[in-house]
Amino acid sequence: MTEAYIVATARSPIGRAYKGSLKDVRADDLATQMVRAAIEKVPGLDPARVEDLLLGCGLPGGRQGMNMARIVAVLLGWDTVPGATVTRYCSSSLQTTRMAFHAIKAGEGDVFVSAGVESVSGMAVGSSDYIEGVDLNNPRFADALAATEKRAAGGAGPWVDPRGSASLPDPYIAMGQTAENVAGLYGITRADQDAFAARSQQRAEAAIASGFWAGDITPVTLADGTVVAADDGPRRGTTVETLGTLQPVFRPDGTVTAGNACPLNDGAAAVVVVSERIVEELDLQPLARIVSTGVSGLSPEIMGLGPVEASRRALALAGLSIGDMDLVEINEAFAAQVIPSARELGIDEERLNVHGGAIAVGHPFGMTGARITSTLINGLTATGGRYGLETMCVGGGQGMAMVIERV
Repeated sequence: MTEAYIVATARSPIGRAYKGSLKDVRADDLATQMVRAAIEKVPGLDPARVEDLLLGCGLPGGRQGMNMARIVAVLLGWDTVPGATVTRYCSSSLQTTRMAFHAIKAGEGDVFVSAGVESVSGMAVGSSDYIEGVDLNNPRFADALAATEKRAAGGAGPWVDPRGSASLPDPYIAMGQTAENVAGLYGITRADQDAFAARSQQRAEAAIASGFWAGDITPVTLADGTVVAADDGPRRGTTVETLGTLQPVFRPDGTVTAGNACPLNDGAAAVVVVSERIVEELDLQPLARIVSTGVSGLSPEIMGLGPVEASRRALALAGLSIGDMDLVEINEAFAAQVIPSARELGIDEERLNVHGGAIAVGHPFGMTGARITSTLINGLTATGGRYGLETMCVGGGQGMAMVIERV
């Protein structure tokens, strides 16, 4: 069975939604720049050989609708390249990489582009909740929705697993509420979360100073010719003390704040995945081999623990252990969920998110899978590591993971 290799990556700077450096850039234009940049990094590769352009988008719709992957292909002048837009929320562009990996393994193609994009700035306000005032929530979840609202108002105790009862879990729950649920279940304190968030910011600041993030980022050219080459998110000088001044966002007596959670963002990334036949034909030097992937499901109300089982599945398929991983990247949706996930998996803190994570650099939903792939590969290269694990929680109660080997 043929191997699948990552031979190029490109990821944009990450802008702050509504007010940041990329707020006026359309998602399809942003994705187009990153796909072009990634393909141009592969010597001798004719774009016409791309079998499929697979684009992850967490919340497709509005300006992010109409099968954006095919629109990107047409914008690139790739009339003969098909495209598919995929959503698995926060792991959308890890899912597209998985699809490319599987297609190559199955012998159904040799060259694929896995990309991801999210422009929260370009979303219609409330588009995920209603269409012209019509409630889209399935009424079968009314009891669960009411329980979530009660907890949010501070009128109920911690989350209780609904399995075995008449109540269904709440699949529409706000992600911040899931973080509060996980914090309560695992006893993750406000101090724990702020310490982790400060660590993320401080590691990102150190990575900026070392030039790591500059090497990871592909600059974006705006319509007026301005070039954006740095993430908006990292906040220099962040400390536990400064984070401690912030108020809880999701519950009056909660622990999750704007400082220990990821912000809302805009960004795009792309990964080129090819078979070993293409590697040999074009005499390419791969960046990494895709070893395995894994997905998992759990209650939507504690979705933050998704990385645990997904990582275990990916590691088992790879025939490796967490101790074999030289670097691990867990998407920092919330400090409240990264901390217990890392503890459950037994991850050495010195190998986890060593250049900072989404709390500092940002989390454009559909982009994140491909962005973390780029960061993980560059991190392994910088440290001389061999194996890396990428994993994340996924809205709706899922987890996803991928094991790669630097080659």
